[in-house]
Amino acid sequence: MSLWLEDAPATELRPNSTEDDLQVVIRAIYKQVLGNAHLLECDRLTSAESLLRDGDITVRGFIRMLGQSELYRSRFLDTSSQYRFIELNCKHFLGRAPLNQEEISAHVQTYNNSGYEAEIDSYIDSVEYLMAFGENTVPSPRGSSDPTTVSNVGFNRVYSLYRGYATSDSGKPAQLISDLASNLPTAIVAPAQGGGTPGSNKKRFVVKANRASIGSLNRVSNQSYEVSYEQLNAKIKNLHRTGAKILSITEV
Repeated sequence: MSLWLEDAPATELRPNSTEDDLQVVIRAIYKQVLGNAHLLECDRLTSAESLLRDGDITVRGFIRMLGQSELYRSRFLDTSSQYRFIELNCKHFLGRAPLNQEEISAHVQTYNNSGYEAEIDSYIDSVEYLMAFGENTVPSPRGSSDPTTVSNVGFNRVYSLYRGYATSDSGKPAQLISDLASNLPTAIVAPAQGGGTPGSNKKRFVVKANRASIGSLNRVSNQSYEVSYEQLNAKIKNLHRTGAKILSITEV
């Protein structure tokens, strides 16, 4: 297996960088945070680029502006399930996959209670982000030498989200939802050989969600649903389609 996760060099904006150096950093930011998506010239955050060029913001500040932009929101929140959005936030801002179901649930709560900008800030303002990347290093995949990604089969999950330098994050469903919910290891499989999660699982889960009561615009009720492992992904998608907000997923 290629060790591309460990070989990826860090991209850092250093003092007294040239314009060429700056453009390398900006390209790396767009590539990392937008998940290899094709970027039109009109989509570039020219004001943020100018602030970075003038030293008014750091790389971390640029990443915050990009993460909170309508461009990022339209590509990764408006077109994805909430689980997929959180999965991609971990990838784009922390260079890793979600560690476990508890982390997913915590971010669901942050988004539901405090909103979109608070959810983005929760990654960029974290101690983990600062320890891993600081103010002027572009986030990148964190390989098997990183203790955070090693825990809970983290390396396999990082690999499954990145799958090489040429992959794009656009238009894909959540990749790790079943493995995280059931605390299963994530297998590394050959790319483009079909989809689905191999094998079967007899575990059952309780999904807790809140939703507006029928006939009421103001009253919100909490509801629980017990489902099998095979039904879990479909239930989550159904809840999102009906406007419900998932609070937690726990194994019975």
